[in-house]
Amino acid sequence: MTVSVEASAWIRRFHPAPSAATRLVCFPHAGGSASYYHPVSAALSPAVEVLAVQYPGRQDRRAEPLVDDLFVLADKLADILEGQLAEPVAFFGHSMGASLAFEVARRLEKRGTRLSALFVSGRRAPTSPHGDRVHEKDDEGLLAEVKRLSGTDSQLLEDDELLRMVLPSLRSDYKAAELYHYRPGPDVSCPVVALIGDRDPKVTEVEARGWADRTSGGFELTAFPGGHFYLNDHAAAVTALIGDRLARFAR
Repeated sequence: MTVSVEASAWIRRFHPAPSAATRLVCFPHAGGSASYYHPVSAALSPAVEVLAVQYPGRQDRRAEPLVDDLFVLADKLADILEGQLAEPVAFFGHSMGASLAFEVARRLEKRGTRLSALFVSGRRAPTSPHGDRVHEKDDEGLLAEVKRLSGTDSQLLEDDELLRMVLPSLRSDYKAAELYHYRPGPDVSCPVVALIGDRDPKVTEVEARGWADRTSGGFELTAFPGGHFYLNDHAAAVTALIGDRLARFAR
């Protein structure tokens, strides 16, 4: 796959593998960055080439304006990825990234690109009601939520200078995730694999099973021990599951 100049700002390939049997595009959680998926890329390469999305406003894109609308992000990424992806290709998204991956997949299917699989992690189905308004809290309230979910390294939370750098992106992403709502229309036709932590305060098994209604393909759900960031503690098992399903669905 050849990445265009514009796409290079949005996509990171930590372990280029042009001869890979399949490709996996990974979408970070709220406040997350492409580097979160570096270990996944290392584990799956060279059989799978991992492409990690880098949102504006963080790391090497820190000077760029933040985007606090998930639909705007989905439209942009669909434009970026269209024509850039050699099939078979799959998407993986955690938390906010799962909703974004789903919306990008919907857009690409309309344009003729069908995924081999969509992995949605730590996220309730799009039609599940919620009243989350964390993005409206003050800085202390926002950080308390992040600590509760254990999604940010504790040393980072104790560093005032680093906190000032990441708080804007955290708030912007939380707004995008919390104001996202399902818009009726064609969903996806690829298999959907839902992954959750069995003690995740953000999504129940019932809410995760609602993803089955958003695809005309197969659906499966796997629950791991842990909370919202269960995958940090079960990285090897999660990566193995992804690799297994990619090999199976690519046949």
